[in-house]
Amino acid sequence: MLPNANPHVPVALFDHPKYWAECYDTSPYLPMSRAEMDALGWDSCDIIIVTGDAYVDHPSFGMAVIGRMLEAQGFRVGIIAQPDWHSKDPFMALGAPNLFFGVAAGNMDSMINRYTADRKTRSDDVYTPGGMAGKRPDRATLVYTHRCREAFPDVPIIIGGIEASLRRIAHFDYWQEKVRTSILLDAAADLLLYGNAERAVVEVAHRIASGEPVSSITDVRGTAFIRRDTPQGWMEIDSSRIDQPGKIDRIINPYLNTTEMSECEVEKRNVQWFEYEDPRSKRPDEHKLIFHPRARLDRDTTVIRLPSYEKVSKDKALYAHANRVLHLETNPGNARALVQKHGNIDVWLNPPPIPLTTPEMDFVFGLPYARLPHPSYNGAKIPAYEMIRFSVNIMRGCFGGCTFCSITEHEGRIIQSRSKESIIREVEEIRDKVPGFTGVISDLGGPTANMYRLACKDPKIEAACRKPACVYPDVCHNLNTDHAALKELYREARTLPGIKKILIGSGVRYDLAIKDPEYVKELVTHHVGGYLKIAPEHTESGPLSKMMKPGIGAYDEFKRLFEKYTKEAGKEQYLIPYFIAAHPGTSDEDMLNLALWLKKNGFRADQVQAFYPSPMASATTMYHTDKNPLHKVTYKSEKVATAKSPEQRKLHKAFLRWHDPKNWPLLRKAMAEMGRQELIGDGENQLIPHYKAGEEQLVYEAHRRKNKGGEHQKRVGKPAQAAASKPNAGKPQGGKVLTQHTGLPPKPKADLSGRKSTTNGAKRRGK
Repeated sequence: MLPNANPHVPVALFDHPKYWAECYDTSPYLPMSRAEMDALGWDSCDIIIVTGDAYVDHPSFGMAVIGRMLEAQGFRVGIIAQPDWHSKDPFMALGAPNLFFGVAAGNMDSMINRYTADRKTRSDDVYTPGGMAGKRPDRATLVYTHRCREAFPDVPIIIGGIEASLRRIAHFDYWQEKVRTSILLDAAADLLLYGNAERAVVEVAHRIASGEPVSSITDVRGTAFIRRDTPQGWMEIDSSRIDQPGKIDRIINPYLNTTEMSECEVEKRNVQWFEYEDPRSKRPDEHKLIFHPRARLDRDTTVIRLPSYEKVSKDKALYAHANRVLHLETNPGNARALVQKHGNIDVWLNPPPIPLTTPEMDFVFGLPYARLPHPSYNGAKIPAYEMIRFSVNIMRGCFGGCTFCSITEHEGRIIQSRSKESIIREVEEIRDKVPGFTGVISDLGGPTANMYRLACKDPKIEAACRKPACVYPDVCHNLNTDHAALKELYREARTLPGIKKILIGSGVRYDLAIKDPEYVKELVTHHVGGYLKIAPEHTESGPLSKMMKPGIGAYDEFKRLFEKYTKEAGKEQYLIPYFIAAHPGTSDEDMLNLALWLKKNGFRADQVQAFYPSPMASATTMYHTDKNPLHKVTYKSEKVATAKSPEQRKLHKAFLRWHDPKNWPLLRKAMAEMGRQELIGDGENQLIPHYKAGEEQLVYEAHRRKNKGGEHQKRVGKPAQAAASKPNAGKPQGGKVLTQHTGLPPKPKADLSGRKSTTNGAKRRGK
């Protein structure tokens, strides 16, 4: 058994005894063939990881992180990457693993990876050599698991990764437009690990290696499994109905949502605490993890029963209710187990895993990654790797709580940060070892660029809080917003010998940044490569309230600071804002107002994003049920208007591309039906022109430019002048699509004669 006397305090990742002790050396790459196993002196693998991504031995790829972590525990780990799923033979290439198969679809959900938000098939796959599409099946976790079972029926199978995480309970499936059962049942797997699974997979691996049957491993946080009854001694809270909930006291009410910090204090006074401070942690500024409060000593043996699969698949209000309860049970400090009946069996979800400490994060990112794709790909370009090979991940998690995003459901809202020393070592390793490095680090970031080392000022309140976000409806007064540690990291990293530039490629949470103007100055002066991505997503309160995003006033303040410090630095730099169409809660009028704002501020997006209902997201629940799970759900709850029809989704996207002549007929018709004809004309405050002769030719030319790739290559202002001096100026660059969202400043307007308007450059840049 594990050397842990207190089951509530997790064993540090580096404190487990090695399975094979010192019998085997570190592998240059985890083996993908029998020949590689023979070269390492292995007769078999202990664990085999099956993944839908190409094998890149880099800490940004899940199979590499889990594989190297298990290798550090003394296990012999093999990789089967992107196997041909049409037969069981590729799944037998390394033989039967001694302990278990670990199966994951890859870094992305396989359905989102293959289909667009309009359910059209994508033409590429960035996680495949050459960007080739079609190298993984739909619902890859299910297909791979079934093939593993067919190949070796008696070998345990553990599923994980984001695809499994987001389908751990009954969930709405956008592609089939129906509620599906937990993926655990569809896959017929033995165990599901959700979230960042290092802690869980290490414990499970050691316990299976010690001879414990996988069926008896039911007490590991961050896992889901099947059981047929509630264990003796457990208290079950019936939350399967919304009209007659079971008897629940104030502290353990699943609807408790501490929008007022006084309620946090109530939780704080009524719980008992333990502290988990890693013995290797020596920095005085490191955030101590204090987790697992126990209300009246029974939280550890309390489980909340959600409405059954059969009920949520037929009753949309109950589906919204189940989704709300699940999201209120995501804080590792106070979450309880959840259970949901599927037929005559229960799918049981243990509370989320305890976040990694800073020394543990350093351990994970300090493993001996080759930082390159496996040699078997013979140098073929893997687009996802090319994007991140010169970037460094400095943290995990996000407390933003955006309802359309899956980061919180997967990584959690507690920020897990690496030490500055660990990050600096990785920058130096990139400089010294990665081929093609030119001195520019493309990103120091993570899910969000500027949440590094940010946390609640009181760890006890953090562990008790049940708010879904720390920054909505405003930044919580208990949140530390001092970016001092991040500024110090930036300053040290950019002064390293051989480092010419440190860029910030991750999106900046601007409502946090404006709380520390000195950080904005540091960022703008030294770390913007001409363009900075931020995500206001919308301008109107209706959709913003359903997204849990700040009002546009926070964007305006950040824009003011950005422009001020850009001018002081004597640079020409642009903000690249992201906006989303057809999000739940968005009316046609909201999209019209957003289009007017875009025109006023000179933004002309080349490509737009439409809302994509990913499994288990709160916004997906709004899309499916027309109810808002951010508030208590009843059968009389407010109805959330949602653009579901292809026609209305197309209209919302057209408003984002108000400047495109192809969209003018659709917009004219819609604006007439909305009674907003006054916005049709050539005036400065009007959105689109009246019909004029020659408009069809403009539409034809727009299609022609798009088909030739020229539209995506156009530049304006100084960037265009610089490009014009090059021999191949104006010619499309193979494999590189530039848009306003990925690098271009806003385009100048053109009137119907094709001449550029007199709008000045400052207006085009939103100044």
